[in-house]
Amino acid sequence: MRIKRILCPTDLTADSETALRYGVALARAYEAQFIQLYCEHSTANANGETTLAMTPAELMEQALLKHADRNELKSLGWQSVVLGCDDPGDCITREAAKYGVDLIVMRSRRRPHRAALLGSVAESICRTAPCPVMVMHSDERDWINGTGREIGLKRVLVAYDFSDYAELALRLGLLVAQEYQAELHLLHVLPPFTLNEAEISWYPLGKEGVYHKAARRLQKAVPDEAHLWCTIKNVISEGQPYREILNYAQRNEIDLVCIGAHGAGFGIQTLFGSNVDRVLRQSPCPVLVARPLKLPREAANLLVERKAVRNCETGSTAYAPAPARQ
Repeated sequence: MRIKRILCPTDLTADSETALRYGVALARAYEAQFIQLYCEHSTANANGETTLAMTPAELMEQALLKHADRNELKSLGWQSVVLGCDDPGDCITREAAKYGVDLIVMRSRRRPHRAALLGSVAESICRTAPCPVMVMHSDERDWINGTGREIGLKRVLVAYDFSDYAELALRLGLLVAQEYQAELHLLHVLPPFTLNEAEISWYPLGKEGVYHKAARRLQKAVPDEAHLWCTIKNVISEGQPYREILNYAQRNEIDLVCIGAHGAGFGIQTLFGSNVDRVLRQSPCPVLVARPLKLPREAANLLVERKAVRNCETGSTAYAPAPARQ
């Protein structure tokens, strides 16, 4: 995986240090720049209303020094950003695009059912982020050792529904599994009551049932060369997708769940929670939400200019792609 910049939002509480520890460990592993972000409520900031004994920047540095010394922070290109805003989700997404971040690492709280209906900052970011988002809770399975210098990923689960978003999740899952020589579990969930036959293998000769078609598609989804460096397990279950994903992750001691987010708006699906939202809230391990990587405007324009120059040099008549939107 090519991770050059990691953004880690914080709310300056002890609970947010879970994401901080993961973020520093990943930045160390990939030699990536580490950007720490605190979104301060703009109204309180304007009125000078604060109960903090230290400035946000000082608190951010103090928390970070628990996981890395100053020399290492310097080598990681550590940068702390404090911004006044009223919508943390929008602020985090905007800053991730501004800095060309490759991964957002953040914590989410487990909330009561009624509160969950309103959504959370993490869920909002997973729909709009310009890059993948890793979300964790403070009470889940941990794969970063005490010193934060060893990543012990052993089992990665990819929720795969054959959509473009699931394809992004599969690519991320394969990259992670290859990086850490981990098992890759590929799970597809069929709708409830799809498998009504007592024995699903008893089909007339020459015909395939829903189960067999799904199994064949799962096998084709994974490149053949992946089997050379990774143990891959294809699994098909039946039921509610989020419930099957959570149960499988719990039973098989999964260390990381990879899932694709479709970026739905604030409609009925958002109000009552999508499969991604429910997995984020209840997962027994960190969740990596796949998002299409969007370049910052300056980098995108530079790529377009270079493509145009190459076309001129080679005499190609191919059109350069339009600049990526920020």
